[in-house]
Amino acid sequence: MKNRYVLLSFDVEEFDMPLEFGTSLTATEQLEAGKKGLDAIAPLLQNAALQTTLFTTAHFAQQYPESIRAYATQHEVASHTFYHSWFEPEHLTSSKLALESIIQQPVSGLRMPRMKAVDMQWVANAGYEYDSSIHPTWIPGKYNHLSAPRTFTNHAGIIRVPASVSPNLRIPLFWLSFKNFPYSFYKKLALQTLQKDGYCCLYFHPWEFIDLSSYGLPNYTHRIQGEALLERLFRLIADLQPEGSFIAMRDFVRENAGAT
Repeated sequence: MKNRYVLLSFDVEEFDMPLEFGTSLTATEQLEAGKKGLDAIAPLLQNAALQTTLFTTAHFAQQYPESIRAYATQHEVASHTFYHSWFEPEHLTSSKLALESIIQQPVSGLRMPRMKAVDMQWVANAGYEYDSSIHPTWIPGKYNHLSAPRTFTNHAGIIRVPASVSPNLRIPLFWLSFKNFPYSFYKKLALQTLQKDGYCCLYFHPWEFIDLSSYGLPNYTHRIQGEALLERLFRLIADLQPEGSFIAMRDFVRENAGAT
């Protein structure tokens, strides 16, 4: 791998997280909050110097097809299955077909909601090239994947691109780390990972970039939110751009598949 890459992605979805903490939201309210978040990150997505990957539920895309179609002209649109809160194996295929119908482009990648485990043979049978549904770290109460490969691998013909963790202690670089670690510490870990692995796979959610104070969520989920979080992400992008190119995950996979 000669070059370095930043794989910045967003899980574009219905905002159903409050349900996990006892706050009721209608299906419409979940969609509207997700769309408000997508609109909030528009300044980032409209930056011509960046390519990102938008892992999008088909249900969300069907409600806002014009927005998803417009962003697909610059960014990669990949599958986040059909619904964020409900999964059946057939959703792997149906979400891919629904997204392809909306954007009029092939859909190559998959990320399961909440990094849920999925059979790679199912993923291959549905026609995907890669999967980014594994977080090779330990998140208490969620999952323990400390034995999983830390960098991209080939599994049953599917390239698996894990969410990045630091090289030594497998400290996660996901969305919660970004808003709870001191910025200088997070940046140091991201640079270490980028330099060691040649790439860094980071993921966020558009709804993080709206005001979450009224949804009954724990403070650690929104300690920094809204415009302040967007400013912090722009700062990270500026700090990482001299070290690596921001490209779509699909392009990274196609360029590096032979290295697995």
